[in-house]
Amino acid sequence: MAASNDTETPIVEPNPSGDSPDTGIRALQDRIRQQELLAELGVTALQGASLDQLLTETARLTAKGLRVEFCKILEHIPSSNRLLVRAGVGWDAGVIGVASVGADLESPAGFALRTGKPVISNHLENEERFRTSDLLKQHGIRRAMNVILQGDGKPFGVLEVDSRSHDEFLEFDLAFLQGAANILGMAIERERHERRLTGALEKHQFLLKEMNHRVKNSLSMVASMLNLQARDHANPELTGHLSEAANRIAAIGKFYDRLSYGADVERMDIGQYVSAICKDLNENVGQCEIVTDLVDGIFVETDRAIAIALIVNELITNAAKYAYSNEVGGKIFVKVGRDNPDAFTISVRDEGAGLARDFDLHKAKGLGMRIVAAFAKQLNAISAVRSHEIGAEFVITIPLNAAPLL
Repeated sequence: MAASNDTETPIVEPNPSGDSPDTGIRALQDRIRQQELLAELGVTALQGASLDQLLTETARLTAKGLRVEFCKILEHIPSSNRLLVRAGVGWDAGVIGVASVGADLESPAGFALRTGKPVISNHLENEERFRTSDLLKQHGIRRAMNVILQGDGKPFGVLEVDSRSHDEFLEFDLAFLQGAANILGMAIERERHERRLTGALEKHQFLLKEMNHRVKNSLSMVASMLNLQARDHANPELTGHLSEAANRIAAIGKFYDRLSYGADVERMDIGQYVSAICKDLNENVGQCEIVTDLVDGIFVETDRAIAIALIVNELITNAAKYAYSNEVGGKIFVKVGRDNPDAFTISVRDEGAGLARDFDLHKAKGLGMRIVAAFAKQLNAISAVRSHEIGAEFVITIPLNAAPLL
């Protein structure tokens, strides 16, 4: 935030009468009231009002604090070297957002913008230093006061108050006007920073989503090549391995594609993510039906979500392949739940043939089970296998906050 212009010597129209400012009780009450209004404006700015709301509220409170009929916020438009009436109070219909005044040094507002010095004109009918705009003439304005709206960067424009009365603006009034301008200037600068940050974030998210699309497309090409090679081989065992590899790569591509659907590219709602994965896998599990019981609101980092997706893919594929080896098929139950504040569980259960009594997930030789064990280790997860009267269940307990993946 640039330094306040309170110390600047204002450009004030000479006062030949020599009248001194009113130092009575009413003047003191006015000063207290103005400070209260500045505090109200500061609260409005801190509450995160939109820029248009803040401009309008600044105009209203400023006019109220100075007991004037008119106030306007002028936005500098460099391309036309004009100051557009962006917001205001008291003006006729068709002024706000349409009317403008010059931004050159012969304009009071332009002078305030170019030099940073406040301008007070108490007798516009006798004004010789600056020209009086048609806008002020049309509204019968007799006196005006302008201060720059300055933030950390380039000036936004000018804050101006106008009145038809024969009273005069005093130095105390200028202090209040500059205080309002300072508060509004800081809020405008904050809005500029937020807009730049939002733009950078949106670009970052777009690039990440584009990258995920490209990864998915590349993996789809690899899967297609593996499927072509599988069809060219007469060896059934080799053909089976190539087909499985193609299916795994295609699944990974879909997992990456799913990352592009959410607004947050850095975190995923794991319940919604697993739900989407199960919908995709329903097409590849033959006569089996995937039944889900998923809790929303469990968020994990994207790279961990990919590892979880691979585990779920392998467990579902394994159940479809081995638990229901016949053509009848059956149901595969997938559940995401949360038993404690620090971890959540994912389970995949079938009602099929069951597991051998001596089955050990960590000693399994099949590629699918080795993939599950490897990714569970990366996630610092605890794996368990439960045998039921009918079928088996794999349960993975995953900490919400874990060390980075290896």
